[in-house]
Amino acid sequence: MMRTIDLRGRTLSPAELLAAVPRASEALAAAHEAAALIVDAVRTRGEDALREQAERFDRVSGHDIRVPQAHIDEAVAGLDPAVREALETAIARVREASAAQVPAPRVTELAAGARVSQRWQPVGRAGVYVPGGKAVYPSSVVMNIVPAQVAGVGSIALASPPQAAFDGRVHPTILAVAGLLGVAEVYAIGGAGAVAAFAHGVPTLGLDPVDVVSGPGNNFVAAAKRLVAGIVGTDAEAGATEILISADESADARLVAYDLVSQAEHDEQASSLLVTTSPGLAARVAEAIEPIAAATRHAGRVATALSGPQSAIVLVDDAAAAEAFSNAYGPEHLELHLTDADAAAARYTNAGAVFVGAYSPVSLGDYIAGSNHVLPTGGQSRYASGLGAYTFLRPQQVIAYDRAALAEVEGRIVTLADAEQLPAHGEAVAARFSE
Repeated sequence: MMRTIDLRGRTLSPAELLAAVPRASEALAAAHEAAALIVDAVRTRGEDALREQAERFDRVSGHDIRVPQAHIDEAVAGLDPAVREALETAIARVREASAAQVPAPRVTELAAGARVSQRWQPVGRAGVYVPGGKAVYPSSVVMNIVPAQVAGVGSIALASPPQAAFDGRVHPTILAVAGLLGVAEVYAIGGAGAVAAFAHGVPTLGLDPVDVVSGPGNNFVAAAKRLVAGIVGTDAEAGATEILISADESADARLVAYDLVSQAEHDEQASSLLVTTSPGLAARVAEAIEPIAAATRHAGRVATALSGPQSAIVLVDDAAAAEAFSNAYGPEHLELHLTDADAAAARYTNAGAVFVGAYSPVSLGDYIAGSNHVLPTGGQSRYASGLGAYTFLRPQQVIAYDRAALAEVEGRIVTLADAEQLPAHGEAVAARFSE
């Protein structure tokens, strides 16, 4: 089911490692082309384009794109008590962990009367996308809305696809979580169209443009974020999910197989990778994964993901080679099934989130760990972080010098201004000390 990539006996440069990691590059390229058409249609034709897209992709027409408050209230009232209790636990844990991500303001006194303050300012408005095609993701509502609220964002809008099974409404569980979190501005819009609507606004719906778009999705959502970047801020491109498991001979092949399958059930483009120094473990995982994959509810989807070019079992010579491969790949989710997992975690530097040991599966982070599950994919964890309160914050410097403090550095400012052939800069300072 899963192909094997054997890198043993080879010393690869960083560039060669990047070339060796499996990616679904053709699917990403196709998604970018399709998303560009969707985004441009929403930009130029607004609500009309969104309704056409709903009919085409979601098999829905004539629905309320802006969700009435009554639908949200009805969903909250109908929420299963056990689901509500689990969601409230997740909300509390994510809220507590997100609060630790808000830096305290700091003031630096550089000299008497010379002060530079660092503060973190929330954006004014955020647009959150929650997917709803192949699965329902109330947990993603929590992971996006709670950090924005903790950051102090004053205006938050939520979009999720209209559901044919619910007469064009957003899935009731999604609506219920929005209600629990006090979010009243909700739109029944799916995929790349939602990202475009947040970026450009839709006046006929009363949807104003946002400052930041966040949320996970498929490759089309990730491509749409790239297309609107620069118009609005975006979180990292949380596209089709990825798991990389680094494991040695001590790992439990059955648990590794279950974890690989758990992420493959998201989407046919999901990436599941095992990197190991142990041919024996590789063989045991390959044997264990077939019956597990065949027995799961979404067996067809899982089989497509595991047999695709983006998934593989990778054999390497030693622990250093496993670390180098993982850091080159930069997985969204990284699991360490290693005898020295705690110590090794420091050496695995590129990952959206790191799950240490056999009892820290990705499923824990997806729901209740307190960490955020909206994470960078496609290798972006090499330079980008997962979503958090900081996604909705901007660092600002506030400069306050009094007359004496400015006088002390006047000459140096004039000297540097003249060196850069910008004399008016120096003159603007000198003017404060002349009649």
